[in-house]
Amino acid sequence: QVDLVESGGGSVQTGGSLRLSCAGVTDTAATYCMGWFRQAPGKEREGVASIDSNGVTTYADSVKGRFTASRGNDKNTKNTLFLQMNSLKPEDTAMYYCAASIGCYALDTWASTRSGHWGQGTQVTVSS
Repeated sequence: QVDLVESGGGSVQTGGSLRLSCAGVTDTAATYCMGWFRQAPGKEREGVASIDSNGVTTYADSVKGRFTASRGNDKNTKNTLFLQMNSLKPEDTAMYYCAASIGCYALDTWASTRSGHWGQGTQVTVSS
């Protein structure tokens, strides 16, 4: 059963921080590949970060060094996903979505195909 719910969004000023969470995978037998994506008004959905079953992370160039993706580290939380966002910029303003998939994809492929399971999103707004 997968029913992803994101939380932790909000409004901050430039340079601020937010921590997003994503939960809702009740399957404890499998370790899903999980990812964060975002979509700003009038723009295509883009990949932000992903983390595979071994904990290997991939980031979009625009967030490297500022965002950190992580996942829970025990059987019950391994499919819980986090995104620590520091040094936020106005261009980070978007709806942020969590996704989970048994197979992993490149961020741009995953964003365009929207494979796997997706949450409803949480809004992040960064003001200058």
